[in-house]
Amino acid sequence: MARFYEDYQIGEVLVHQPSRTVTESDNTLFCAITMNPQPLHLDYEFAKTTIHGKPLVNSIYTLGLILGLSVHDTTLGATLGNLGFGEIAFPKPVFIGDTLTAETTIRSKRLSKSRPGTGIVEFEHRARNQNGVIVAHCVRTGMVMCRPQK
Repeated sequence: MARFYEDYQIGEVLVHQPSRTVTESDNTLFCAITMNPQPLHLDYEFAKTTIHGKPLVNSIYTLGLILGLSVHDTTLGATLGNLGFGEIAFPKPVFIGDTLTAETTIRSKRLSKSRPGTGIVEFEHRARNQNGVIVAHCVRTGMVMCRPQK
């Protein structure tokens, strides 16, 4: 069911379900299709020599995953596109086997000045691992349809 501009409340926090466990296949496929050969993500022997001791999940995959987990509760069926990303941070690493849960806070909203029938919503997305530790955070601005007039 579409969530329109009028349905958002500033300060509202949405906890998204389901959570998602990151697999080795997820990370490997994402690196392959984005042409990222970074051994920190793909090479267990190389990763053993780093401060992490094992491969890190590609951070852009993590960002895409938390946004994807949020879609059903935020922009499904009413989005007109992303306008941009502000803050993006990865305060803790994500490893293969971690289970991520996403949540979104509605930071602000306003009607579009240039496109009647649309609104601009600022979303703050966070991902936590299975231990409740925040592993990713971003602020995103999206264009959302207003509720159709009857």
